Amino acid sequence: MVSGTESWIPDEVGTAGRENLDEEHVARYDDKEHGDAAGEVAMLLAVGFPTKPTVIDLGAGTGQFTLAVAPHARRVVAVDVSPPMLDQLRAKLDRSGVENVECVQAGFLTYDHAGDLADLVYSRYALHHLPDFWKAVALTRLAAMIKPGGILRLWDVVYAFDAPQAGAVLERWFEGYASDGVDQGWTRGELEEHVRDENSTFTWLLEPMIQRAGFVIEQALYGDDQIFAQYLCRRS
Repeated sequence: MVSGTESWIPDEVGTAGRENLDEEHVARYDDKEHGDAAGEVAMLLAVGFPTKPTVIDLGAGTGQFTLAVAPHARRVVAVDVSPPMLDQLRAKLDRSGVENVECVQAGFLTYDHAGDLADLVYSRYALHHLPDFWKAVALTRLAAMIKPGGILRLWDVVYAFDAPQAGAVLERWFEGYASDGVDQGWTRGELEEHVRDENSTFTWLLEPMIQRAGFVIEQALYGDDQIFAQYLCRRS
């Protein structure tokens, strides 16, 4: 098992994506990206969320989900590699008076969980920063942090098409999804940068990794654009 301390572990800050280390981008992130955190919490409660769970929000960013789930949880650990993201989250926590959230600067490969195993690990738009080899390692590490029967909620840019379709599907996404300005959404240049410089993978590569790590995929939902996927997984 990779412990996160080996000298050959990659620098996760270096893989975090240029924009997530940019204070200007982080300051406008909540206006650019709405994570439907309240809807996510409601969905998790509906599928059998335990009373006062231990939650790890891995790749917590500005803390949209962290703040939404905190009233329902005993303990929330908000983990992110980006100092500007964590600064934003800490400021929100100070303003809100929430006291059951711990902020940790770490990533999938370096976060070492202490205390009770998690009832839920939540990760949205974060795993794609790792190449596939490290995704598999990360998922195995997550499984070790979750109680048997616990939940992994994974939502990310995951390509639900075959490789020969890439050009047509991606061009359709760029044309249909791109915003005119960086303040309101994601520009075409930002979307192209994601495809070119980050490590989103195919559904048919990611899903065997999830299962091999020790999870049962109970639900897999793919966007009509074939770009986004949402998984509800149970630790076996």
